Amino acid sequence: MQIYEEAFEIPATSGHSGLLAYLGGAVGARIGVGLLPIRFVIAETTQNAYRCELGVVAGLDAASLAASPSMFEFRPRGREDMSAFTAVMLVPTGIGCAIGGHAGDAAPAAKLLASICDTLIIHPNVVNASDINEIPDNALYVEGSVISRFLMGTLGLQRVRANRVLVVIDEHPDRFFTSAAINSVNGARASYGLACPRVIRLDPPVRVTAHYAASGRAAGRVERLHGLLDVLERYRGEYDALAISTQVQVPDEVRAAYYQSHGEVVNPWGGAEAIFTHALSSLYDIPTAHSPMFESREIARRDLGVVDPRMAAEAISTAFFNCVLKGLQRSPRIVTAPDFRHRPEVLTAADVSCLVIPEGCVGVPTLAALEQGIPVIAVGENSNLMRNDLSALPWAPGQLHRVENYWEAAGVMAAIKVGMAPCAVRRPLANTLVEKRG
Repeated sequence: MQIYEEAFEIPATSGHSGLLAYLGGAVGARIGVGLLPIRFVIAETTQNAYRCELGVVAGLDAASLAASPSMFEFRPRGREDMSAFTAVMLVPTGIGCAIGGHAGDAAPAAKLLASICDTLIIHPNVVNASDINEIPDNALYVEGSVISRFLMGTLGLQRVRANRVLVVIDEHPDRFFTSAAINSVNGARASYGLACPRVIRLDPPVRVTAHYAASGRAAGRVERLHGLLDVLERYRGEYDALAISTQVQVPDEVRAAYYQSHGEVVNPWGGAEAIFTHALSSLYDIPTAHSPMFESREIARRDLGVVDPRMAAEAISTAFFNCVLKGLQRSPRIVTAPDFRHRPEVLTAADVSCLVIPEGCVGVPTLAALEQGIPVIAVGENSNLMRNDLSALPWAPGQLHRVENYWEAAGVMAAIKVGMAPCAVRRPLANTLVEKRG
């Protein structure tokens, strides 16, 4: 079994109408049978085409493929549940976001937005910062593909007191790095009470390689998965969440360019990590997160100097693992039972009051929000590689809010929360449209 990515074009539809169903059908026709789609992005929209990039799992047996959820399955949510204000914040991994594209540097924005909400749903890329994880108290840490399915209406999220976190790490040729990962687990157990039933040292390890896609987005490939899948099956009753630490093969020149770039080069690790965790969360319906492991002491000992502040958490870490452990400790349970939408303790798409994204990002979450009638706030200051004009999509009146920064996003969220048109606090105030009809 292996996980990899493909790039292709899909002809554009007139007015982008019925886009979610159209793209789901086009992707299905493109990949045929035998592949499981797990991550989808429109990197660029042109007048005639959608330039798409798709992560897939290959090599599943027929039974596993038939039992796996469809990324494009959609269930309308009906009306919004107004009993609480729940927002989703996304900073897609590997697209070079100015805020959140490096090492947990979207966490301050998440804390700001969380102050407006009863619940803020985020994914690991927002707050993971190597040995640091400043997750807001009212935030839910949810793997990216799970958020997509959540917004599509096909699963729910249930808060937990704590998870039993199974830890799987590479059996590294240099024991120093294996010990660093295990020490991270022990530090989490001793300092904040992580429940870890066991640590599995995987030998031979999974092979994870990073590269860049045609769009410049970070991408990757994952191979030699059978040993990991055997572990997950063998210990299935012992754990509620999965933390993985493996080597990610990145060319030396890419690594050096990233740390010397002052944020101008896309973080090369994130894309491979994303498709890895997307696949495991999709196959097992469990919270999953990954951290990279140094390949050698030579790499670990390199003097990076003073790096861009957004990368600094990586420059001071050895294992990069505690952010993952802390996030997974209380990551919500994934609920797929047929009656999940009727359980009051389970959050569903009907509970979502708004979605906050970087400007230009079109993937399953954005398309799901469009179809579900969920207000979307697009943040212009969070520039990235994606080249899509969000205003061209067929939004309902007042559904799309384009703002300059996360301060302004917080203001729009506050207005939505109190039921006020955000434009009411701006000037000039547009004239009321008055029509006369005979």
